[in-house]
Amino acid sequence: MSAIPPSQPLPSSSSKSTNKSRNPIFRNRIQCELKNSSPPPQKWTIDCVSSTDPIHIILKPPNSTPMALPLDSSLKNSKRICLFYCSEMKDLAERIAAESDAIELRSISWRTFEDGFPNLFISNAQGVRGQHVAFLASFSSPGVIFEQLSVIYALPKLFVSSFTLVLPFFPTGTSERMEDEGDVATAFTLARILSNIPISRGGPTSLVIFDIHALQERFYFGDNILPCFESGIPLLLQRLQQLPDSDNITIAFPDDGAWKRFHKQLQHFPMIVCAKVREGDQRIVRLKEGDPKGRHVVIVDDLVQSGGTLLECQKVLAKHGAAKISAYVTHGIFPNKSWERFKHDKGGNPENGMTYFWITDSCPATVKQVKQKAPFEIISLAAAIASALQI
Repeated sequence: MSAIPPSQPLPSSSSKSTNKSRNPIFRNRIQCELKNSSPPPQKWTIDCVSSTDPIHIILKPPNSTPMALPLDSSLKNSKRICLFYCSEMKDLAERIAAESDAIELRSISWRTFEDGFPNLFISNAQGVRGQHVAFLASFSSPGVIFEQLSVIYALPKLFVSSFTLVLPFFPTGTSERMEDEGDVATAFTLARILSNIPISRGGPTSLVIFDIHALQERFYFGDNILPCFESGIPLLLQRLQQLPDSDNITIAFPDDGAWKRFHKQLQHFPMIVCAKVREGDQRIVRLKEGDPKGRHVVIVDDLVQSGGTLLECQKVLAKHGAAKISAYVTHGIFPNKSWERFKHDKGGNPENGMTYFWITDSCPATVKQVKQKAPFEIISLAAAIASALQI
């Protein structure tokens, strides 16, 4: 035990009577440390009471404080999110919520009046005041955009701390420029609509989009929205690492545009670039650079519609000796069930089919159609969205 000297000396016998007359009970406190290897040193208190003779010394233990239970540091530091979603995004919303305990799903009643116009209701609207709120949207067709925009414009006005719009697929992205006088760049139109979402208490809306078709489209958005452009390529990389022939992968791009978009994220793979050239009235795909011979070639692009370009690219790669051919697109649109054009190669026939065709769940209608149908595999954006919501 090591004593810490008191701030005042203990009273002597000569001054005892004087001190007694001034203060009936004279106290002097000495702090002591009890040192031991375990547990760590604790401070005890000694009270000296001089109202009587001899002096009484009272030894008091340190105050006991309850030990705080350890908290999950990841949850403690996470931003808690109230996630609303449109009807067709329900499955993806549930997968996002399963990624983090900090994400709570909230419901909206999607009803219509007799005339067909939306009759919408946000459940427990007062319960989101002061909360971080997000909405998971799918603009899969013009018919569903208006009802979702009505909710998107309403949520920031509920006194929420912040508002995030997650729109995995920006549908008008391919209409980003004018080629002839009179063309309407609908990508710019949709960007302007989203740029006028009301500002929440926390500031402008954050907009999360995956692999927008043209990078310059970020400049179509105004100052009242903060676009956050994410990519599905990291998810593809994880899947490629799981393949038994992961050391034999070569990446192919169907055109220069896809190469410009993605080559930096895939630069540690050997690369092939194809090109569209015009022969007479036809546009055909040719091999521009790279060697597919004996390789498992994965064609990478941001989206697919009819699939004609991918099929032409597949034929060229097979003709030049590719052992296997697979494809990845972030957004599998496939209007009119055009996915049926892609057959499964069970081995040895890359000219007739693909080993794998990976798409994400950004287009839920396509996911339902191709689920458990080879060569298609679904790579979920759930973990990437859950991470983006914490930005």
